[in-house]
Amino acid sequence: MQSVLEQAILDQAARRLSIFDGGLGFPLMVVHRDALEHNVATMAAFVRDHGLELAPHAKTHMSAEIAARQLAAGAWGLTVATPRQAQTVRGFGVDRIMVANQVVDPAGLAWAAGELERDPAFEFLSFADSVAGVDLLARHAGPRPFRVLVEVGHEGGRAGCRTLDELLRVAGHVQETPGVELAGVAGYEGALKSAAEVRKYLDSLQEAVEYVRVKSPILSVGGSQWFDVIGRELVAAQARILLRSGAYVSHDDGYYRERTPFNRIDGELRPALEVWAHVLSTPEPGLAIVGMGKRDAPYDEGLPIPRRAGVTVVKMQDQHTIVRADGLKPGDLLAFGISHPCTAFDKWRVLPLVDPDYRVVGTITTNF
Repeated sequence: MQSVLEQAILDQAARRLSIFDGGLGFPLMVVHRDALEHNVATMAAFVRDHGLELAPHAKTHMSAEIAARQLAAGAWGLTVATPRQAQTVRGFGVDRIMVANQVVDPAGLAWAAGELERDPAFEFLSFADSVAGVDLLARHAGPRPFRVLVEVGHEGGRAGCRTLDELLRVAGHVQETPGVELAGVAGYEGALKSAAEVRKYLDSLQEAVEYVRVKSPILSVGGSQWFDVIGRELVAAQARILLRSGAYVSHDDGYYRERTPFNRIDGELRPALEVWAHVLSTPEPGLAIVGMGKRDAPYDEGLPIPRRAGVTVVKMQDQHTIVRADGLKPGDLLAFGISHPCTAFDKWRVLPLVDPDYRVVGTITTNF
């Protein structure tokens, strides 16, 4: 059953109307088609030019329409964070899925085992960083084994084996255990603070690949902040490199605008998400209350970025954003860029896809 918003967006698209022509209410987050398509093409070209493959992290958008664009541009498959997300993107028709975590959920493992048995063409990868995790996978395996990437971590990092000896112990256990199959090595460099730290960590991943004796190994790395360093450092790695970057697809005006590797190399990403909202009240001179809140735009990695000069966001509440500005009045429409796309898409089940004139040309649906 279509929501009221989805039906309204579809009606605007059919009539080639703008978001400002009266059929849609505000606040409203829009997706700029040209920026979205530019970003998909830009990353596809980057990985192709650097001998990498892209398994974009779908947790950013969880959208069938965006996934289709990424796959059409040559993506290997999709990365997800949980078995539930894996089930969702499988419903998009995706035949290659990587869960970038150690999977321990029995229901999720039962689903994955069933899909592997049902469809011989289906590929499913997940991580492991412990003997206990490997045993959980093996316990729930069906006729086709679970393919495993042993995860290498770093001090202070998220997950992953902290030493080479630990990694070799886990890898050896995979190779000795029925129901699982060693596919290679994985890591996550996104939390590291400098290029030097990333290079050192990538050295440890390459060393792990050399010690883990697997035919045609996979080496998977992820993140949207250091893929330029990955492209340079892993060029000679004796492995198939799967890059898991996700935020690039919509980019932003805040966190990733400051951190994208395209600040250091040729090329650019463009912000594809924008929120429009009305001024509701101007209760004091220089103060305005905007009808956009934490339910409408991300706030965890920076507040929304006003597109109008002289407007400053002070704080966000559930349904309101407080701004400092002169000359605003109730009913004015303001546009805001966002910071951190991975907590933007999940606030909307359907978004209008717009052209440069803000005419609605389609929909982007999300499935969180």
